[in-house]
Amino acid sequence: MSARVDVRKTYKLYIGGKFPRSESGRSYEVLAAPTGRRATPRFLANAAMGSRKDARDAVVAARKAQPGWAGATAYNRGQVLYRVAEVMEGRRAQLVQDVRDSEGLTPARAEAVVSAAIDRWVWYAGWADKYAQVLGGLNPVAGPYFDISAPEPTGVVAVLAPQASSLLGLVSVVAPVVVSGNTCVVLASEERPLPAIDLAECLATSDVPGGVVNVVTGRTAEVAPWLASHRDVNAIDLTGAADAAGVEWGDLELAAAENLKRVLRPGGSGPEAVEPDFDAVPDLSRLTAFLETKTVWHPKGR
Repeated sequence: MSARVDVRKTYKLYIGGKFPRSESGRSYEVLAAPTGRRATPRFLANAAMGSRKDARDAVVAARKAQPGWAGATAYNRGQVLYRVAEVMEGRRAQLVQDVRDSEGLTPARAEAVVSAAIDRWVWYAGWADKYAQVLGGLNPVAGPYFDISAPEPTGVVAVLAPQASSLLGLVSVVAPVVVSGNTCVVLASEERPLPAIDLAECLATSDVPGGVVNVVTGRTAEVAPWLASHRDVNAIDLTGAADAAGVEWGDLELAAAENLKRVLRPGGSGPEAVEPDFDAVPDLSRLTAFLETKTVWHPKGR
């Protein structure tokens, strides 16, 4: 019997609910993280090298999907996002393997990371129809009026995914963005993009409308500046600027400030950005970072 030739994978982008190739035609090799037993890099797959044009296409898809996603009922968004967790659970074996290869973890630790990522997604999905009561409210005013403040989504959010925490960190920055009705363009971890592609495949086979989450793979230093300066992006999460090669997060913040984006800085202070501890119990701070407060006055009836 002849030796079998491996089917080498070349993963694509995820934009508008579809998996297009990069318009640049470029790709790059994704290698397994070194472990104690294996110091020599091992080829895993090829990933698309996203470009400025791909980022623009992703923003267009996110903008097109945003009104419909924000207009869905909170209960419906929660149910749709919960379905993503169900699909992730069904693809657990692949997620575990890709997290192991990407982060150099033991089988037991990779299993724990995948479980935590699925649980984290469910946790945020559960807030879909609850955060408005917690973050909004009826304001006391001196007059015959109702004064009501309610949180609303910001719009299109660019997300620089964490470089090291390729799945748990990814879920921890994407889920709080979309649960409130925002749509997003995610720039995946440069060296560990496979779990992000796995998540994209879970999204594509769930009920999440195309364009709500768009995933671009490639060089962070190449694509991030275009997302920061893009005038149709309303906010940017700079978490993935920490430890990204050739990236100064302050430059990205400056580019974002020039077009009045909301900016969520990476952890740490000053230029020494660090990746947060995603094992910590989450709170609502990442959700509130991409919400606007709308206040409505209404006369009281007699």
